[in-house]
Amino acid sequence: MRYVGIYTQQASNNTKSMMLLVLFPSILLGLVYAFIAIMDWMNVGNLSLIDWQYVTGTFLTALPFVLGGVAIWFMISYWGNTAMIRHATGARPLERRENPRVYNIVENLTMACGMDMPKVNVIDTPELNAFASGIDRDSYTVTVTTGICDCLTDDELAGVIGHELTHIRNRDTRLLIVSIIFVGIMSTLSSLAVRMVWNTFVYGGGSRRRSSNNGKNNGAGILVALAVAAVLAALGYLFTLLTRFAISRKREYMADAGGAELCGNPLALASALRKISANPALADVKRQDVAQLFIIHPQKLTSGVTDFLSGMFSTHPKTEKRIAYLEQF
Repeated sequence: MRYVGIYTQQASNNTKSMMLLVLFPSILLGLVYAFIAIMDWMNVGNLSLIDWQYVTGTFLTALPFVLGGVAIWFMISYWGNTAMIRHATGARPLERRENPRVYNIVENLTMACGMDMPKVNVIDTPELNAFASGIDRDSYTVTVTTGICDCLTDDELAGVIGHELTHIRNRDTRLLIVSIIFVGIMSTLSSLAVRMVWNTFVYGGGSRRRSSNNGKNNGAGILVALAVAAVLAALGYLFTLLTRFAISRKREYMADAGGAELCGNPLALASALRKISANPALADVKRQDVAQLFIIHPQKLTSGVTDFLSGMFSTHPKTEKRIAYLEQF
């Protein structure tokens, strides 16, 4: 696979980041309006009796609070992404005196491509994996496991680190961080909305116009509540899928090509991927959004239908295909 120019990939990722920044509030505000309308319908028990003026007025009243709250949440998460990822992966800073070999490889590669030296973190685990993260020069980080440092040769490790440095150069990491934050916000808000819908039926929601003979419809009401909750959860999950589609699997092929070009040895990176694929699983990494940062997905996938469905929406191409491309260089 031919390597796409760095500036082309940077422009593509910048465009995708802007699309996410526009798409997310649009979807969120649409869901807020729909949620208010659904809650009003649940109170009146009749679709034709929904007071759209009340729904619109409530939406406009809630609008600044929703946008303000999400903006604050986004900014805190955006600037606190380094601590969040370290907590989710168990990573810690790697001191130069602890492993000068890794530092020498990172420094040589960064000088070769003319980029600033990123921070270097390590995960204390015998499993083999690595990832890059960060949104700017102050937060760009390459993280490796102790297992990968112990098991790979210098050339193989250079290929892996070159792959991660290419992610930083292409600004893949910034796009991934934005998607992780948005998916987290949407997931949390969807869960809150589902709880509110459920509580309205189970405990009563202060009905404004519900008739007194609705008791006989409680069974049907609960079914409706479950259906509404399922729809809200599905819409929240749909946004997750949209962000995964925005994060093309091609980024891994491009990072492989860039890493091979940077280290000057495509076969060494292919060999490294083959070793990593034999033992990439990290038990402590439980978040799917963070897992997509790694060079190979760190969670074991079950076989059968679940594996097939996961593959359809995977952010990583199959390792065998990546190795085959590298061996064609």
